Amino acid sequence: MERLALNSPAKLNLMLHITGRRGDGYHLLQTVFQFIDLCDRMVFGVTEDGTITRIESNSPVPENEDISLYAAQVLQQRANLSQGVEISISKRIPIGGGLGGGSSNAATTLLALNRLWGLGLSVAELAEIGLELGADVPFFVTGYSAWATGIGEQLSRVELPEPWQLIIDPGIVVSTAKIFAAQELTRNCDAITIRAFLEGSGTNVCQPVACSLYPEIQQAIDWLGHYSATRMTGTGACVFAPFDSLEQAESVKLRVPEHWDSFIGKAMNLNPVHQQLGLL
Repeated sequence: MERLALNSPAKLNLMLHITGRRGDGYHLLQTVFQFIDLCDRMVFGVTEDGTITRIESNSPVPENEDISLYAAQVLQQRANLSQGVEISISKRIPIGGGLGGGSSNAATTLLALNRLWGLGLSVAELAEIGLELGADVPFFVTGYSAWATGIGEQLSRVELPEPWQLIIDPGIVVSTAKIFAAQELTRNCDAITIRAFLEGSGTNVCQPVACSLYPEIQQAIDWLGHYSATRMTGTGACVFAPFDSLEQAESVKLRVPEHWDSFIGKAMNLNPVHQQLGLL
């Protein structure tokens, strides 16, 4: 059996503005995506019987709701293939924390199976398929830090500092639908430029809403904010703060209250999956 093992990374939203709403209800965004080397480990093995199965996983997500398997099914149907795949997933990225673990896994699946099944699709073609799976899947497929507009799928490459990030998971699962449905959510941000962001502008407009609905997020922000500027990623619940060195991040991590999980990761401008596959 031909096999491929890949590291599927988390992401951070370094800012998140909502500038309007489409007719279909989707929110129009300005956000900045960056990878972080907190990764799930995924192993893919080609099968000849056409079945798509998850053979090992520590994920609490049921197999019939696993977006990685759905990604494989969509790609298989598009290519009209008789081959299948067995997928193993070792999760490290918290679920429901705004770190994009599911989207990353779906994108990693598309990239891996394009190689294993010999489909020869371009990254742009895979990103188009990825958009059917989720608005931030194209970011993971494309493979570089990005300034994102539209619903998050219109990507412009940016080069960003790559600090060490300390991430705290308050241990709750945030409902993205609940955040976007909140009446108090700011939906009319003035558009800003990439330069303005790089000079220090930009917030996460979902953060006040999430903190109001989930006080644990505000508690984590207040605690970590004593050590470094702290912000929530995406619609939450995870919060993050940058540090200049691994030693600084580790020193603060040792003080994190025991009732929170915490992780240290290096920010990255390139997706390690692309590096492993030789796509960059």
